[in-house]
Amino acid sequence: MKPTRRTRKPFRLAMLTGGGDCPGLNAVIRAAARSAFALGWEVWGIEHGFEGLLTKRAHKLHPKDVRGIIHLGGTILGTSNRVSPFRVERRGAAPGQAEDADRSAEVVRNFKAMGFGALIAIGGDGTLSIGLRLATKGIPIVGVPKTIDNDIEQTSVTFGFDTAVATATDAIDKLHPTAEAHGRVMVVELMGRNAGFIALNSGVAGGADVILIPEIPFDLERVCDKIREREKGHRGGYFSIVVVAEGARAKGGKLHLRSLDEGEAPRLGGVGQWVAEEIAKRTGKETRSLVLGHLQRGGPPTTFDRLLGTRFGAAAVRAVKDGDFETMVALQPPTIVRVPLKIAVGDGRTKCVPLDSDVMMSARGLGISFGD
Repeated sequence: MKPTRRTRKPFRLAMLTGGGDCPGLNAVIRAAARSAFALGWEVWGIEHGFEGLLTKRAHKLHPKDVRGIIHLGGTILGTSNRVSPFRVERRGAAPGQAEDADRSAEVVRNFKAMGFGALIAIGGDGTLSIGLRLATKGIPIVGVPKTIDNDIEQTSVTFGFDTAVATATDAIDKLHPTAEAHGRVMVVELMGRNAGFIALNSGVAGGADVILIPEIPFDLERVCDKIREREKGHRGGYFSIVVVAEGARAKGGKLHLRSLDEGEAPRLGGVGQWVAEEIAKRTGKETRSLVLGHLQRGGPPTTFDRLLGTRFGAAAVRAVKDGDFETMVALQPPTIVRVPLKIAVGDGRTKCVPLDSDVMMSARGLGISFGD
């Protein structure tokens, strides 16, 4: 039964944010909460993603709790990318050595025991995939796509992406004068996992000379040829800007992973430094590398992300009101639509940069090298 104003007890809407944080989460929370308040519903925040449903950690939100948060980064609910109800470490297990302890039934029981009528899950492909599995177990779920990587199918863009690109572009802008002053090659490594959207968009907007993305395995000699080409006629003092996505790899090479403590899952990282070292070795150019890292996740959301997050939050409540569950709200310009979660994340696919896109063609037309 879909919620109505006539329900004797106020309808209880739960919300959680899962996965990595990103700018715009609070805009979604604010819009969803205010839309729900207008319907006379109660709104509850689940703390730290799905972990909160395992531990029954949730608190009731009031209008004052979502006042003045639209411009804030992070999430007032907290988040986690380490807990899946379908794979939880058993007590006494060594750190990082998760066993297949499926506690999803416990999550469903807790959800019902707390009197919730629906859940808005705000997150990336991992969070939404968990949401899809919980939906099949009886939790009414509406998903909101969130990731700076912009790698979720069925939505033209995710909130958080625009802010991450703006942050990366600003960093690239600031590398230009110092690179030019010293005649250096500056290599900047950006986030994005296995999708090159952040690197591509910020690299083009920031005037990069080389952009290396996961979708195109690169040849380092081609990269160095571009740098040597820029040297001609400049007495060896000219500079170059190289943007590298963390998931980029050389032809025939492997992904670069950060070394972590024993038992921790490997994470992408290190390709920027490796590329810088190889460029210096092969060209003799003074080269420096920079990893922008979590700066791309922080700071206030851009106007675009605030508006998109607001639209997503309000649209998610409309979907709950209509009883349209197991769906995800998505931007298919110019409107916000609902798509089945199964289509959006059901087969584990992620969206990658289309190599025939206008941005790619524009970059190649400008002479930007992709190392291919």
